Amino acid sequence: MAFSRKDPPVIVERSPGAVSRIAGVDALRAVALFLILVVNIAYFASGYSFHLVPDPAHDSWGDQAVGWTVEALVTMKAYLLFAFLFGYSFTLQLDSAARRGVDIVPRFRRRLAGLFVLGVLHAVLLFQGDILTTYALLGLVLLAMRRVRVETAVRVAVLLTGAIGFVLALAAVGGTQLVTDPAAALAAGQRSTEALQGGLGTVIAEHVRQLPAMIGALVVQGPLALSAFLVGYAAGRRRLLTDVAGNRQLLRRVQRVGYPVGLAGAVVFASGGGTANLTGLTVGVLTAPLLAAAYAATLLEFFETDRGRRVVAVLAPAGRMSLSNYLGQSLLCVLVFTGVGLGLAGAVAPPVVLLVAVAIYGMQVAASAAWLSRFRYGPMEWLLRAWTEQRWR
Repeated sequence: MAFSRKDPPVIVERSPGAVSRIAGVDALRAVALFLILVVNIAYFASGYSFHLVPDPAHDSWGDQAVGWTVEALVTMKAYLLFAFLFGYSFTLQLDSAARRGVDIVPRFRRRLAGLFVLGVLHAVLLFQGDILTTYALLGLVLLAMRRVRVETAVRVAVLLTGAIGFVLALAAVGGTQLVTDPAAALAAGQRSTEALQGGLGTVIAEHVRQLPAMIGALVVQGPLALSAFLVGYAAGRRRLLTDVAGNRQLLRRVQRVGYPVGLAGAVVFASGGGTANLTGLTVGVLTAPLLAAAYAATLLEFFETDRGRRVVAVLAPAGRMSLSNYLGQSLLCVLVFTGVGLGLAGAVAPPVVLLVAVAIYGMQVAASAAWLSRFRYGPMEWLLRAWTEQRWR
């Protein structure tokens, strides 16, 4: 069958540690997927989020507490963790191409072209906050930097992050406001929510209308994602994720710095209005990478424990199907919140929205395990691989 059906499932085992290390990376990717869903689902549940103002229908203490917690602990951290893993996976593709003696450049360009097309379709049909198009474009930069030294990659990542923070700080000091007219933003949020409650044509029209604003957000998100790519590239070159025991001292240092600085920055970011306030956003840009790194270090160490290995066994299939699950999250959210399905946009409070995210993710974890018990690749992974390899079997 086209999806490379397993008959029976086979694991090529170089050593007991090798299998667990690969699964650990997949599990880390699965965690990043959940965090991305927790952030993105708010944009399906209410049109106000796109206009950087809270939904006035859900302003209770509990609603605000959930929103603040997500802003502090997850927003900006989720996509940085996912981008880090993209950069790390790039080194695996480099190694694979070298072992097989093939030129990675045309293959990786085809892969990025496929990602870009999927991203455009995703942005128009399902979710205008798509990250695949960004990854596809920035992947070209990563490809061009494939021969840089590890130290150079890390320096460029730090400089990019610092430069974005500096520009945002200047804008904040100059009095620039991201929401210049709160009343107009609330009215726009109401219109967007009503559009989400409409049928497929109305929803697509709303996605297209919001695309310029999403492209504008890439001024900040793009360089930060590239920074995370480069840190992931450096980690892959140093085999950081495949030798947790040998790098435990480094991981502990990341946690000792990342948690106090990252959490302090997260409090300032969330308390200052999150992405709606330039001062808070500046602090978030400079500290979110540290907190995301601390999350990754903690999870990698946990996955080496007995309990962690059991968690890895549950989560790893979802991480192996990250592209299918990322697109699947958007499809399920469209069916739950827009008029294409249940039409619950604007009617569900943030605590319930969070529970919906947990339910969707639980379904995906179970479905991924069932799918990969029969097939080698997820459906979208197979499609992208077939396009990249230029063969359909």
